[in-house]
Formats: sequence, C-alpha cells, structure tokens
Amino acid sequence: MNTPRLFDDLESAVDFLLERVPGPLHVGAPLGLGKPHRLLNALYARVEPDPSHPLTLYTALSLDPPPAGGAGLEGRFLAPFVARHFGEDFPRLAYVQAMRRDALPAHVVVEEFYLQSGALLGSSQAQRRYASLNYTHVARALADRGLNCIVQKVAANEDGTRLSLSSNTDLTFDAVDAVVARGLPRPLLVAEIDPLLPWLDGTAAVDASYFDAVVAPPPPYPRLFGLPRQPVGDAEYAIGFRASALVRDGGTLQIGIGALADALCHALALRHTDNGAYRRVLAALDPALESHPAVRASGGLAPFAQGLYGCSEMINEGFKRLVEAGVIRRKVVDKAALMRRINDGDASDLDRELVERDGEFLHGAFYLGSPDFYAWLRTLDDDTRRGIGMKRVGEVNELYGLDEGLEQLQRRDGRFFNTCMMATALGAAVSDGLEDGRVVSGVGGQYNFVAMAHALPDGRSALLLRAARDSGGKAASNIRWNYGHVTIPRHLRDLYVTEYGIADVRGEVDEDCVVAMAGIADARFQQALLDEAKRSRKLRRDFAAPEAWRRNTPQRLREALAPLRADGTLPDYPLGSDFTDVEQRLVRALAWLKQRTATTAGKLGTVVTALLHGHSGDVEALRRMELEVPRGLDERIEARLLALALRRTGS
Repeated sequence: MNTPRLFDDLESAVDFLLERVPGPLHVGAPLGLGKPHRLLNALYARVEPDPSHPLTLYTALSLDPPPAGGAGLEGRFLAPFVARHFGEDFPRLAYVQAMRRDALPAHVVVEEFYLQSGALLGSSQAQRRYASLNYTHVARALADRGLNCIVQKVAANEDGTRLSLSSNTDLTFDAVDAVVARGLPRPLLVAEIDPLLPWLDGTAAVDASYFDAVVAPPPPYPRLFGLPRQPVGDAEYAIGFRASALVRDGGTLQIGIGALADALCHALALRHTDNGAYRRVLAALDPALESHPAVRASGGLAPFAQGLYGCSEMINEGFKRLVEAGVIRRKVVDKAALMRRINDGDASDLDRELVERDGEFLHGAFYLGSPDFYAWLRTLDDDTRRGIGMKRVGEVNELYGLDEGLEQLQRRDGRFFNTCMMATALGAAVSDGLEDGRVVSGVGGQYNFVAMAHALPDGRSALLLRAARDSGGKAASNIRWNYGHVTIPRHLRDLYVTEYGIADVRGEVDEDCVVAMAGIADARFQQALLDEAKRSRKLRRDFAAPEAWRRNTPQRLREALAPLRADGTLPDYPLGSDFTDVEQRLVRALAWLKQRTATTAGKLGTVVTALLHGHSGDVEALRRMELEVPRGLDERIEARLLALALRRTGS
C-alpha cells in the first residue's frame, strides 16, 4: 500500500512536487471549488520566475471574486460586499490575475475548458489557450497531453486516514484511469486538506493512500468561494414556471445554474408544496398552458406523488431547495433488474425496502453554491447524506460510462434543463461563445445532456433563454435568424422555453421550427424573423403572425406578474440572498440606473433628472454607499443619481 508523504506547509509540498516531477510540469486541477488555491499559488510563485520549471496547467472555472476596488457607484457597492462575502483573506489565484493582464511568462501556459462566465473575454492568453471540449472528453484530452500531476482540495476524516474528493469527483478518477490506460505513469497526486470543505462519503471518499502527498496547511482557513445568489426577474420567473410544467412526476431532473435555474426550482417546489399558488402563476402567464401539446405529452402540473431523481453534473442551491421541499426523493440503485421491477410497478415489498435502504436520490459530479449551501452540506442528517452520491462525470453526463441499460432505467423521463444566450429560428443554440470566436464560458456538459435526451426513449432537452436583451441601451432579440457561432447544432433541436412560451421543435421540418421559434420571440422582433425566413425560402409567402403573438411584450409580462410579485409568491430571491436588506434595495436601484444610463443620451437625461428630482428618504442605503453626506461635485452627482434610482424602484 502506498504511504503518502505528509506536509504541514505549502512550500515543502511544492518542493516534493518539483522533486518528483523534475521535467516539464503538466498539472491538472479540478474545476471550481476543488481547486487548491493556496497550493497552486505557492507552485506558481515558485515557477513563475524560473524558466527551468515549465508549467502547463489544465483546469476549468478558475473562480475569482469580483474586483473589490473600482470607482463610481458599482465600486462603492462591491467593496464592502466582496470583503464580507468572500473574506479579506480569500486567496485569489495568481495565474488568473496574470492572465487578465496577459502577463503569464512564456514558460507558463494555462489551458481551461470552461471559463468563469464573461470574465476573460479581454485576455488574449486565456482565449488562445481555451480548449473546446465536452466535459466527458476532458479526461481523454488530459491523457493526450501527458498529464503527470493532479492537485486537489479534499476533506479529511478525524484521523486523516480517509479523504473525500467532496466537491469534485468529476474528473480525477477518469483522468487517472485514462492516463494509465494510455500506458503512461500514474500522475503524481497531491491533496490539500481544507477543514471547511464538506465531507461526502460513498464513492467520493478514498483511503489517504490514494494520494502520493497530503498537505494540511495551518489556519486561518479562507472561506470557500461562495456564488452570490442573484435576484430573479419577471422574465426568469416566466421561463422557470413554463419549464416546470414539462417535468413528469417520477422522472429525472438535471438543471444548470443562475437565475433561470433558481426560478425553475422555485416553481417546482411551489408546484409540490402550494399547488394552488403554482397554478395561479401559470394562469397569469398563459391560461392554456396545461393544454400545450408538450405539457400534455411530457409534463404535468400536479404535486409530485413519486418525486424526482436528480442527476446533474452540478449540484447547486436549487437542488438543496428541492430536497428540502420533498421534490427530489425518488431513489435509484445500481441493480438493473431491481430498477426494472420498480419502473414496471411489479416490485415486491422486499424490493422497495432494498431501494429505500440502499438507494440514492441525487447524483452529481461537482457542487458549487452559496455559503448557506455549504453549511447545509456540512450539517446533513445521516439519511440525507446517504442519499447524495458524488460520481465521475463520465457516469453522470452520459449513458455509456458503466452500464447503459441500468442508466436508462434510472433516468426515466429525463428532463435536462440548460440555458443558452441565443437561439436561431432554425433551432441551433448559442451558449458559450461570440460571433468573433471569443469564448464567454464553455460548452461544459450542455452537449452531453442534449445528446442524452435524444438517446433516451422518454428524455427531453429544454434550453432556456430570455427572448430579448439590452444591448448598448437598445433592445435586441435573442432569437436570431443566424449567428456566426453555435454550441448545439440545429439537428439536435428539441424544446426551447422563453418568457413567452414553449417551442417544441424536435423532429420538426424547418418551416414549422421557424414558426414555433418566432412564436416565443419578443413581439418587437417577430416580423424581421419572418421576413428573413421568407427571403431564405424557409416560410411560405402568405404566412402572417397570429394576433396572439403581439402579446409577447415585457410590459404585458410585468402587468401579469405584478400581483404575484406583490403578494410574495414570486420573491426577488427565491432561494435566499447573500445581500442585506439594504443591499437588496441597492441592487434594484443600481440595475435600474445601469439600464437608464446605457446610452449617452440616456445618461445625460438621467443626470439632469437626478439633479432636479434626485431625493430619497432611504438614508440607510445612502449611508451604506458612504453618500449620506457627499463631498465634492462627483459625490453629489452620484448621491443624486442613487437617490433617484432608489425612489424609482420603490425604495
């Protein structure tokens, strides 16, 4: 049995790593939370000035808090929040700071297959070394590149004999197996223990001997990176509630992250715990939604008698809510014959007892969320903890990792919900990149889940998107005729959901796809889509938009949901908030101000209005922004702008 080297300081661990890998370093580090920031910073500090230690780092989602400084109202808001939420001592990744400035030395290369959304659009080094990979293909690529070291943050049991990969079981096991299968030496494995990382058992836990070295740096222990929970607007709620009607009781659920996923999870929880309120929201959106063909064929509106099984590459805040609400509770086991009897409804009492005893109701490959989410994981009761299984990404994101027949039985009525930035009228999705080739984020597991939905006999993929966006102070459609980059090709089109409806375009001919997509577009942009379709011979010349399409407007949506926002059915922060009450008011005000000042004319008009009418009784908010007693002309203007925004947003 391997006996790992134990270190209590980072520098000694780096010495060991450089001694064991004397040549070029090809280091893998988990995405997101499992990345050992302190160890990576110590390694980078050692190799950055020394070209004799060339380093290539393979990773993804290098989490970096927003900059705490900055001028203007945004800087005034962020500085105290960043310090409180992330902690004054949060170890920002040194290589990320260098990449932002295109300042990595020539002998240090960072390859990422998924970027923090929008954070590195301006970095030439990050954009040039982005690796466009499906999540399930990453392990193979690491073996191709000659991976010789993996560093990972872990949790430890009381005596240190067992370590949990906790937040990131996604790629480590698969990568080690892929490298060894290629006939290469097993990578050096170095673990950094973080006492704040929640312990998860089962397949996430290994003997300490799995690693070659274990470093346990002394305190203080920086906080885990917490994703700030964002407010959910009218468009997000409309999308989430429409999408929730596509979920079938007793089925399987995969979701992404962000405000759209938060809205979907709130809708599913409300569907189960307060079905009357849930149906009132749906009636406000569309009284005929229950009769939509996709809802009748694939979904439902009733509470969950059987519950759902969660199978998602990422476990996040939304799954916490659904577990607590009793929505995620359908258990699966790794026995195909037993799963078949359960699915067919001819299971014995003993079968059901075995599933209840040994089954798991939530599988994921990594997790990421807020501080409240991490606290929930740390304090799970034993039964709930046993119900959560962290798996390899090859097992979660596709059917072909272990036992295809078993995984099909587990994932019955799979509903795979992901977001995209734009979609074309012919059914392609734009999720990760811009027309000029720059990458916003990455494909991650989106293609995996879309393909899985098509492979499962009763699976459906639903891509969620806002119908329109603000672009330089002007509204622009997110449903385009064409775009220079696509993530999901049109031949894999399935379900699309916007705030204005559901388009079921799977298997449809192009003309019917165009009509369905135009029907869920913002009314301001529908005619242009139809005209382009006619010019391209994809739509008959005499087609005219139905009168009902004219209702697809933000104003009509706002009016429909206003009573439900006012009575608390649709709260700003359905999954909880990381902002104080004062900060929540400021978030609304600053969002309003940003929208009103996006153009030169808008900025000028807003400043004039603020100078004439910028008064507010919200002393707490002005004090939080240190503008209660403004000094100098700039602060006076900022105070007036903020006061106007607070008043206009009801604060």
